[in-house]
Amino acid sequence: MGKKRKHSETGAAANENKEETAVERPKRTLLGFKDGSSTTTEQQQKESSIATFRNKEKVLVTCSRRISYRYRHLMLNLVSLLPHCKKDNKVESKDSKGATLNELVELKSCSSCLFFECRKGKDLYMWMAKCPNGPSVKFLVNAVHTMEELKLTGNHLKGSRPILTFSSSFDKQPHWKLLKEMFMQIFGTPKDHRKSKPFYDHVFVFSILDDHMWFRNYQISCPHTGTAQKIDRGDLEKMTLVEVGPRFCLNPIKIFAGSFGGPTLYENPFYVAPNQIRSLEKKQKAGKYAKKVKAKTRRKMHQLSNPLEVDEFADMWKE
Repeated sequence: MGKKRKHSETGAAANENKEETAVERPKRTLLGFKDGSSTTTEQQQKESSIATFRNKEKVLVTCSRRISYRYRHLMLNLVSLLPHCKKDNKVESKDSKGATLNELVELKSCSSCLFFECRKGKDLYMWMAKCPNGPSVKFLVNAVHTMEELKLTGNHLKGSRPILTFSSSFDKQPHWKLLKEMFMQIFGTPKDHRKSKPFYDHVFVFSILDDHMWFRNYQISCPHTGTAQKIDRGDLEKMTLVEVGPRFCLNPIKIFAGSFGGPTLYENPFYVAPNQIRSLEKKQKAGKYAKKVKAKTRRKMHQLSNPLEVDEFADMWKE
């Protein structure tokens, strides 16, 4: 019979085998296990987050108090066209509205803002700003036609993503390039947004004419020849655009470096304020009245300087 091993020798041999086979257990922390493999996974996650960009654009749409019904309907039309926007209560149009709007944008966790400001119940100004660092643009809105007013035949899905088209004039001057980028970020619906639909069935058209920006919204309509859901290649050639609305014209006034203020980056030299236009019209009407008064005084002076000769037969039938 062989000799029995001592207990100490067997324990040491078992420990050696355990050290060879067993792997060190990673240290546990509050955020998980601290290990070299976890650091590699964290690096891979960082690299994947750097490689893929997710658009989380959200737009706050609001207006000032005492806004007219036509301008309010225009704002509601834009809210229905932008599924990634959030509507808020009316804001008082004061000098401190910039700080108030920036705070509202932060509370609503948005990154952009569209603010419709109505003055004197006649003039509509639209602020388009990237919050909180800027830039921001102030427009005068003209030629407003809402969807309810136009009653056009075009129709598209609510919440569908639009195709943005810009005229070639946007690439000629630097301030138009900046406006193009802002329109792309604010009016473009982010991909995979929870309120959007993954379809492109309408087009937003931005065009420049006479230093004014014109907005149009068209539905993409394709005729179906067969009963199948898929569209034939011949039907794609017959694709047409049907206008949906709304329509409006934007006249840029100033571009600021900050959000709702700051240093002026661009100022429109051709801009004329609506108050100045109305005062010129009143002066023209006042000029017409002054011409009438002068004509009357001239007529009286002419009659006094050239009196009529006495008619010898004037009193013949009075006897």
